[in-house]
Amino acid sequence: METALTRLTGVRHPVVQTGMGWVAGPRLVSAAANAGALGILGSATMTPAQLRAAIREVRSRTGAPFGVNLRADAQDAAERVEILLAEGVRVASFALAPSAELITRLKEAGVVVVPSVGARRHAEKVAAWGADAVIVQGGEGGGHTGEVATSVLLPQVVDAVRIPVVAAGGFFDGRGLVAALAYGAAGVAMGTRFLLTSDSTVPDPVKARYLAATVRDVTVTRAVDGLPHRMLRTDLVAALERSGRIRPLGHALRRAAGFRRLSGLTWRQLARDGLALRHGKELSWSSLLLAANTPMLLKSAMVDGRTDLGVMAAGQVAGVIEDLPSCAELVERMVKDAEEVLEALAGLAKGTRG
Repeated sequence: METALTRLTGVRHPVVQTGMGWVAGPRLVSAAANAGALGILGSATMTPAQLRAAIREVRSRTGAPFGVNLRADAQDAAERVEILLAEGVRVASFALAPSAELITRLKEAGVVVVPSVGARRHAEKVAAWGADAVIVQGGEGGGHTGEVATSVLLPQVVDAVRIPVVAAGGFFDGRGLVAALAYGAAGVAMGTRFLLTSDSTVPDPVKARYLAATVRDVTVTRAVDGLPHRMLRTDLVAALERSGRIRPLGHALRRAAGFRRLSGLTWRQLARDGLALRHGKELSWSSLLLAANTPMLLKSAMVDGRTDLGVMAAGQVAGVIEDLPSCAELVERMVKDAEEVLEALAGLAKGTRG
């Protein structure tokens, strides 16, 4: 199934596995790449040394193209870009709009630049700066999310830019892939669906919580870091929403200290990243401190398996996913189903003409 995305990145199928922190490590990324999708390492929770090692591990597991997701607002973003270039990574994706300078540096080295955005104006901006493609996530997507549904946001972006657009938020099967192509997208990006595969390193009890969830068990809350964050509804999330400010701030400070030790960042670097996060957003300083919750709360669930102490970012599709295929099985099934849907639609069009 050839599209502008497959031609641009060299993958076999127009499917992207998104760069989820603590989840999109070498095992999942290489499995997705070997399945013909574009696997993307989630580097935000890695130190630069860990990122370099992870890239090399993926390279040892697959000869297929893959990418790395970077935080465009991180203080060491330029250093991480140089690691990508030195290691020969084919694709760089960004959780926020990267600067024009970063885009230029990557493109001069022949790297495909694919930022993720949640609004038309952001897509227009990165396209004007030279991005090769853009992932646009609608409100159904997991993690930090917006308010506009994919079915409304996607055609807006497709009509606004002249670069390939990849649809994210609400996709999990071949029918969704065909729907995205019908809107004019060049493929789909999925996080929750790849998290719920046998190749994902997320602990089995956590996967079981996802599989047991209904669409009503996925909520959007600001209680974790002050920004709209889509995740599974749990007792911990409810407790955070009920709590006053003093207790959550104390927990956040301790978690910030824990993340500082894991990431190797200094307190000054954490503060600078907080300032970058605050730029352009109406966040209080207390909300910035609460933002330190996110990496450690996610780690508690995604790595340590503590669903009682951690949060589980989730797209709304978590409520309709019922199995744990391998990445190879998932991608093969998606493409097969998409081809069958396209054939049925072609038959319908032929019958209408007849």
